[in-house]
Amino acid sequence: MTKQDLQIKTNDGTAKAGLFRPSVVSPAMAGVILYMDAFGPRPALHGMAERLANEGYAVLVPDLFYRNAPYGPFDAKTAFAEEKTKAALMALVSGTTQDMTIRDSAAFLDALAGEGVTGPIGTVGYCMGGARSLNAAASYPERIGAAASFHGGNLASDAADSPHRKAASIKARLYVGTAGVDRSFPPEQSARLAEALRVAEVDHTIENYVGMAHGWCVPDHSVFDATGAERHWKRLTTLFAETLS
Repeated sequence: MTKQDLQIKTNDGTAKAGLFRPSVVSPAMAGVILYMDAFGPRPALHGMAERLANEGYAVLVPDLFYRNAPYGPFDAKTAFAEEKTKAALMALVSGTTQDMTIRDSAAFLDALAGEGVTGPIGTVGYCMGGARSLNAAASYPERIGAAASFHGGNLASDAADSPHRKAASIKARLYVGTAGVDRSFPPEQSARLAEALRVAEVDHTIENYVGMAHGWCVPDHSVFDATGAERHWKRLTTLFAETLS
């Protein structure tokens, strides 16, 4: 596995990103965009990207907060428990809109192509990245073949940029893994998302991880659950194996 640091030009500036590749590069390699959680790119997310790269994918981890760089770093275990860091995080999240990330995603896709990643593309997002993963699939349906969200929030909210509103544009296969109890994605939103995807005839799975808390997949999170994380890896790698080969 190798890591390459990229500087990706967007309409609003330059986004830093890490590109992780397997040690053996195959022709027409498939790629994955990993949309970060609220704590930003860091060793925990890079380790997750490395694990995906070892499955045979070129994995891009862009900094979605680049417009506000430098910032942090944040400790995922304590950042929301301390008022100062909580306020800084919420400002970053609210100041980085879905529309911004949708625009940026065109540059992310082009960056993968520019690095010779010419195979199918999948996306996966955690926390705030979950909605961005699904919105990318809706916005670039000819380029994204699979999209996953884990403990993603506001996937079917009343907001105009809620992913469920764009279900009719999605051609990718979707997987949504939800925390057992998650205020950012309550049961009524899950039902609304399921109905929108069903009506749009999107191939999808929504799975409830009973007993897991928001953030259970990410190893530096205070609620990380090793058993639940391994289940998530099984679902994610199966999704990509079946759609990106």
